[in-house]
Amino acid sequence: MSKLSRTAIIERLESAGIIAIFRTDDAGQFVDVCRAMRDGGVFACEVTMTTPGALEILGQAVDKLGDDHLVGVGSVLDAETARAAILAGAQFIVSPTYCAKVVEMAHRYGLPAIPGALTPTEILTAWQNGGDIVKIFPASQLGPRYLKEILAPMPQLHLMPTGGVNVDNVVDWLDAGATCLGLGTALVRKDLVLQGDWSALTQHAKQLVDRVRQAREQ
Repeated sequence: MSKLSRTAIIERLESAGIIAIFRTDDAGQFVDVCRAMRDGGVFACEVTMTTPGALEILGQAVDKLGDDHLVGVGSVLDAETARAAILAGAQFIVSPTYCAKVVEMAHRYGLPAIPGALTPTEILTAWQNGGDIVKIFPASQLGPRYLKEILAPMPQLHLMPTGGVNVDNVVDWLDAGATCLGLGTALVRKDLVLQGDWSALTQHAKQLVDRVRQAREQ
C-alpha cells in the first residue's frame, strides 16, 4: 500500500503533468521503462490491465522504484480488478469509462480514481461522483479546442486528455486547460522498448518534459 495520501498523489500527478502509459504484450520491461521515464523527468507510469502479467509486474515496480516514482494501473473496468491492483501496490486507478464502484474502491483505500469520459454530461457526472481527475478519452477524436470549450462553463474540472497526445501538441493541450496528460506509445515508444534502448527512451521523455515546462512557464 502507498505511504502517500490520496491528496499527495493527486498533487504529484498534476505537478508532474505527465502519466506514461505502458501497454504491451510483454510486461517484463515495465520496470526498465519506469526507470527510463524517471531518469527523463516523468515520475508517473501506468500499466494497463490489458498487459499480460500486469498485476505481478506492478508489484515488482512498486518494490523496486519506491514512492519517488508513482505507479498506477489502467484499463480498470470493475471494482474487483481495482482492489486486486491496489493490493498489488497500485498508487492510482485509471479507467476508460466511469464506474461508480471503481471510484468507491479506490477511495476506500485512500487512492485517486481517474475515470474516463467524453461528453460534457459524462465528464461532469464522473467529476461530481468522485473522479479526482477525469480522463478525456479518446481525446484524439476532438482535440484541444474541445477541452477548452468544456472548461469554459465548467472551469472547476481537472481533466487529463489521453489518446492523440504527443510531443508536438502537448503545448496546445496545456494551453486548453489540461491538468495533466496521458501518453502511450507517443512517449513509451515501442521501437525503443523492443530494442531495450533505455537511454534513447530517457532522452525522448526529457524532450516531452521540456515542452511541458516551457508551456507552463508561458
